[in-house]
Amino acid sequence: MLNVVNNQWAISSHQEIAGGETATFAARAVGFGLACLRVDGNDFLAVYSATKWAADRARSNSGATLIELFTYRAASHSTSDDPSRYRPEDEWQNWPYGDPVERLSRHLIRLGEWSPERHSQLEGELADEVREAAREAERYGTLDKGPTYSARTMFEDVFKEMPDHLRRQRQEFGV
Repeated sequence: MLNVVNNQWAISSHQEIAGGETATFAARAVGFGLACLRVDGNDFLAVYSATKWAADRARSNSGATLIELFTYRAASHSTSDDPSRYRPEDEWQNWPYGDPVERLSRHLIRLGEWSPERHSQLEGELADEVREAAREAERYGTLDKGPTYSARTMFEDVFKEMPDHLRRQRQEFGV
């Protein structure tokens, strides 16, 4: 099973500029002899169902499946990206399929299996858990604070016996 997340954007180019309007990723899988599905990547239940179907298919030796998860990248591509230079600032609010967590929450509330209060409580618990995990990770150091290592360490514990080309590189570095 291969999941392709189609968030419709390269770092600053919409998929239509890159030829994405010609054929979907899922449709391109046909040329490789792969079964394929295209699902709303913001719908947890659709993603779960498609993934289960593809996994069951693979387990029965019926072959691989490509699943295109059609979604939307609401935030920047990376820390060096400024999406305000190439798309409206509020564009993400108009994405018709909406936030997957909010969608699932609304669905479960309508079914009577969840409540806004439980949702808020869980959000708080998860935010606390993430903050604690970040504090734990930062105890090992960060890019600007914490242990620094010699360039020599990138050559250690990689190979049982270091290949000649790496030995030469290490010598060129003077480490």
